[in-house]
Amino acid sequence: MDYRKIIHIDMDAFYASVEQLDNPELRGKPVAVGGNSQRGVVAAASYEARKFGVKSAMPSAKAAKQCPHLIFVSPRFTRYKELSYQIRDVFFEYTDLVEPLSLDEAYLDVTENKIGLNSATLIAKEIKKKISDRTGLIASAGISYNKFLAKTASDMDKPDGIYVILPNEAEDFVAALPVHRFHGIGKVTAEKMVKAGIFTGKDLRKKSLEDLKLRYGKSGQYYFNICRGIDHRDVQPIRETKSVSAERTFEDNLYELANINAEIERIARISFERYQRSKASDGHTITIKLKYADFRQITRSKTLDKAINDEEAFVEIALSLMTENLLDESGIRLIGVGIANFRKDIEPEKPNQLTLEF
Repeated sequence: MDYRKIIHIDMDAFYASVEQLDNPELRGKPVAVGGNSQRGVVAAASYEARKFGVKSAMPSAKAAKQCPHLIFVSPRFTRYKELSYQIRDVFFEYTDLVEPLSLDEAYLDVTENKIGLNSATLIAKEIKKKISDRTGLIASAGISYNKFLAKTASDMDKPDGIYVILPNEAEDFVAALPVHRFHGIGKVTAEKMVKAGIFTGKDLRKKSLEDLKLRYGKSGQYYFNICRGIDHRDVQPIRETKSVSAERTFEDNLYELANINAEIERIARISFERYQRSKASDGHTITIKLKYADFRQITRSKTLDKAINDEEAFVEIALSLMTENLLDESGIRLIGVGIANFRKDIEPEKPNQLTLEF
């Protein structure tokens, strides 16, 4: 049987590592990228911070309590993207089958590669070295015959690791793997599985396909396959952008329409800049998102027949979606502005139709 050769590259603590790379004073210290406020969230944590239990998506206030010496740094996404593109250039030296998952990770299919090297492990070692030489950053690599196993492998030996799961090793590897380590099984689902007596891949394998579908719906088929080391998904080199947006959570709630509109304008301009930098084009739908202090959330959107490619028009439409009847006595804690519905212009059906989404 011919097996594919898939590599999953995952940059180690990417955002935090970039900050430590650019600022030598941060090296060796616990660093969190994110806002240092009661409502801030950690976007990334250095390995020094992770020793204290600080991790991504953790509230900044909780992170600061767990690590009193934690250093907060504001994110610099322009810089992260710059380095991400340099890293992807390395990938394309070996294969055109590159599927980016985010700025800091990607799948590569090197079954047939540009340098004619038969060993995916040697290719992964070369890639790691080139990334380090060119950017000063460290990556971990997972190698196997499918995407699920390659991604799982990349988490096994961090940081600066390389881990290989061979076809004849996969069955035993997956059988011993705790369900919370399975890529595609989230925290809530893993907790439900444990309560149901499913602790490892071996336990999961005992469940029939019908049982898994009954318990977990459409995901049941995926769980049935991965506990057997089966994943037929191809590496997809093109990932279509479905939306571009920007949002901000405020330390103090907003109550006045004038203040809210000022923030909508500011966020809309950031969103439009990202839209221009992205490869997306022909956006037709502008959306604003409001989250109130009690965490209720609504969106308002407007779809046009002509693509929106003018910043002032973009801002004007975003502002028009905010009306006084959307104000709430509890205040607004988050505002987002985005653009979506990327398509070529079509014949108008209902010009300037306003659609409401809840």
